Amino acid sequence: MLGALFAAHWVTNWFPSWGESAPLYLLAMLLGAACAAAAGALAEFFLLRRMLGAPELYQLVATFGLSLAMHDAMLWSFGPGEVFAPRFPGLSGAIAIGPNFFPSYQLVLIALGPLVWLGLHLLLKHSLFGLRLRSATQDPQMLAALGVNPKPLMLGAVVLGCALAGLGGALLMPREPANLQMDMSVIVETFVVVVTGGLGSIGGAFLAAVLIGLVHAFGIIWFPQSTLVLVFLTMAVVLVWRPLGLFGLKPSVIHGPREAAQIFRGLAISAGWNSLFAFVFALLCLLAWLGGPYWQTLVADALVLMIFGLSLQLILALGGLVSFGHAAFFGLGAYGAALSNSLWGANLPLALATGCAAALVVALLFGAAVIRSNGVYLAMLSLALAQVIWAGATQWVDLTGGDNGIIGLTLVSPFSRPFFYTGLVGLALLAVFGLRLLARSVLGGALQALRDAPLRAAASGLPVGWLKYRIFVVSAVLAGLAGGLFAANKGAVFPTVASVSTSVDALLVLLLGGVHQLWGAVVGSSLLSYASAVLGREVTYWRGLLGVLIMILMVSAPSGLLPLLARLRPKQGAEKVLG
Repeated sequence: MLGALFAAHWVTNWFPSWGESAPLYLLAMLLGAACAAAAGALAEFFLLRRMLGAPELYQLVATFGLSLAMHDAMLWSFGPGEVFAPRFPGLSGAIAIGPNFFPSYQLVLIALGPLVWLGLHLLLKHSLFGLRLRSATQDPQMLAALGVNPKPLMLGAVVLGCALAGLGGALLMPREPANLQMDMSVIVETFVVVVTGGLGSIGGAFLAAVLIGLVHAFGIIWFPQSTLVLVFLTMAVVLVWRPLGLFGLKPSVIHGPREAAQIFRGLAISAGWNSLFAFVFALLCLLAWLGGPYWQTLVADALVLMIFGLSLQLILALGGLVSFGHAAFFGLGAYGAALSNSLWGANLPLALATGCAAALVVALLFGAAVIRSNGVYLAMLSLALAQVIWAGATQWVDLTGGDNGIIGLTLVSPFSRPFFYTGLVGLALLAVFGLRLLARSVLGGALQALRDAPLRAAASGLPVGWLKYRIFVVSAVLAGLAGGLFAANKGAVFPTVASVSTSVDALLVLLLGGVHQLWGAVVGSSLLSYASAVLGREVTYWRGLLGVLIMILMVSAPSGLLPLLARLRPKQGAEKVLG
């Protein structure tokens, strides 16, 4: 997005004469790539370098915060409008190949793709830089012991990657306008390509890009109403068939045994503290209800987000399973409740049961793929499921209403809203204490053993696949319940309930409060809901400010705010420390 906007403004607003000369137009594209490379260098030095050794999940969330900050920075710099750049000089026509005509510029792009792959292949496989870079990604400590500093190598990799991203955006500029929505649309497709090809394989990514492109192209011809679904179904099929992708290498472990065992003690705080926290939590909810409609709406949103965050905490904190697509089950619960009410007139309990049943059925089927996947591949497989649900909700207009959504739900009337609010508080507390009981149970102990030492757990005779399957299904049903509560609270459902941003909200809830803290979801959902409401009302570029706060938190307190507060206050005995 940065490369496209910079180059588009260069040849359109700043130096329009450059758009009439092919060499100058190409130079403007390269300047866009250089601008993206410079931004990548700053991000690596000030952010990624500070997070070396942190779990990959925290690094991904930090870069999500970076994208929010850069989005608002570009909104301030370039404005909100689209930028229409001129056609590339000399390549605005078409070339006849047989009976058909093909755009000249797109033929150049087709030829450029293999050249980029060949250049990367030669750089990584047949150069000293590539040899040292591969060594730095596999064992940076050993490389440093041999006298080679890995930091410049990682900086070079990030700069090269960002330059290619900026060049890709600039090359897209003559075909379609540059805009501020390019980032989220292209990053999901890029994830699909990289994961389908397999992490660590440039050739696999190239082959996957061709495969996904052909599926999308022929899908437009044969299945125009399901093109979005076909792309993610292709990735899901590949990952089920080959859990590491087409040519993937074995990924690194996201949560190491030491890190997980050290932080997870926060779930075992004493019963007295739990009772006190529950009382304070219920009291604050009561005060919020007495505060008027604004506080009632804000706290209800936070409670729904809290239950959704707890559903993700079940698999992330207990089982060590990372999901980037938990919004799939949230969306299924929301649409299940909404459709049962709009089509059959179901009341609130029946609608919530329908939403949970929809999430349960999909989780039972999808769980078979979960058993075979781990780490980043599981995260991307879950993302594929969420995108399939989102695409289905967007394109199945006759059932879901498409982007217009399902509105006018009557699940909660004005008279019954106090009872709904009370039930929402009770369900949130029940979910918290259910998580505590599960963590202290035999099943919880087995899940933690699987999370900390999966090979040792399998060698000890634990049913690894069955344990992962059970906790995943339970988590999906709880997410479906949160989605149904969301539909009842809002009175409307739109496809965004299954989008990537909804999954990221659940991750932010846990990372703000603490993934391995019993009350982490409570703290995280409260802070995220309040910060979004206050910043959205008072600050113009509030998303960028939120992104900066996320980056600061991931660098200074990756374990969350509760462990940070516990470290800051004076120690008064191990039994009083929260994390």
